[in-house]
Amino acid sequence: MNPTTLQIIATTLFAIAVLHTFSSSFFEHLAHKQPNHSGLWHLLGEVEAVFGFWAMILIVFMAFAAGGYQPSVEYLESRNYTEPLFVFAIMVVAASRPVLHFASELVRLVSGLLSQLFRINNVTTSYFVTLAMVPLLGSFITEPAAMTLAALLLKKKVFSQTSNAKLMYLTIGVLFVNISIGGALTSFAAPPILMVASAWGWDTAYVFQTFGVKAALAVVINATLVTLLVRKDLPKANANHQNDVMPLFVVAVHLLFLAGIVVFAHHPVVFMGLLLFFMGYTHAYAKFQSPLLLKEALMVAFFLAGLVVLGGMQQWWLQPILENMSSTLVYYGATALTAITDNAALTYLGSLVEGTSEEFKYALVAGAITGGGLTVIANAPNPAGMSILREHFPDGSVSALWLFLAALPPTIIAIIAFQFI
Repeated sequence: MNPTTLQIIATTLFAIAVLHTFSSSFFEHLAHKQPNHSGLWHLLGEVEAVFGFWAMILIVFMAFAAGGYQPSVEYLESRNYTEPLFVFAIMVVAASRPVLHFASELVRLVSGLLSQLFRINNVTTSYFVTLAMVPLLGSFITEPAAMTLAALLLKKKVFSQTSNAKLMYLTIGVLFVNISIGGALTSFAAPPILMVASAWGWDTAYVFQTFGVKAALAVVINATLVTLLVRKDLPKANANHQNDVMPLFVVAVHLLFLAGIVVFAHHPVVFMGLLLFFMGYTHAYAKFQSPLLLKEALMVAFFLAGLVVLGGMQQWWLQPILENMSSTLVYYGATALTAITDNAALTYLGSLVEGTSEEFKYALVAGAITGGGLTVIANAPNPAGMSILREHFPDGSVSALWLFLAALPPTIIAIIAFQFI
């Protein structure tokens, strides 16, 4: 490894950004302790702003080092921002009231059947279905969409009705892990699989056979165990709750927009055009809409774009590490590295390694999706779930340490599924 000065600076800033991400709760605490400067501390405590902030520092440094802005602009233009744009678009549409209504009715129907079959109260089965079925739907509607729907359903039925921090951390830990592995039933929904599927010739049939069955088993086990653990702490059902009335044609149109964005996920010109058309449609039928999730979606896109900019200069140390690992070590190494890097970026770098065996490829991808729930930066959909649920946690901030500890048990279940089954 012979890094340039710029690469060393970029890696240093990347490390600072990671530490900053893990320290967000500290800044939020300062915002409450020092109200005169709460604006500054709140800004520094915004997890979604961290990587964008340090990416800006890198770009400014590049401009000063080169004596002009041209190299900085050229580097920015060399990056691929399709994923941040897609996550922004899919979050806005998936979080719309008609789509959420459809998801809520689907969860209600399945949880009702489970309640009758196993004679369990509907609150418990609804919680289980949200953490089991919705993440698996991510294999078809993409992981960011599944994360958005699951987080909004949990926000409405659990997080907004409790102050139990233990319940919230256990829930978000399982949610992040299950979303990360729940997209492994197809070749197009999970970012770390999508990054290598074309290069390695993986189709959906192969991905389902190799990863899907194990992933589905781990998702169901995780959801079952956490449901059994927290069932007594779940908020009681609201007897006065009235079901939302939503015309079928409005729901159908929204689902068509959602499907269109998923189908054209690799074509920003198309899916961003669909998003703009969708926003116009929501104004035409405003009485069936709630305010769109624009701010949260934009912040998540900003986070991912910052990760793209900073992550683009980490290949010099990541790729040699992967090249020198055995298949078994690659799995556990990928699981650990995913916690401090985006798992899609990790598998992409692994796909650049030439002459790799099938065992290496399996270990790399399995490890990347296994560790995708350990931190907010480990998997692209995680910031989306964080932005939706964060306000309900103490001080309005999710502790990186407690998130890691909450995600560790379901991650171990995933390790057992991918390594020993």
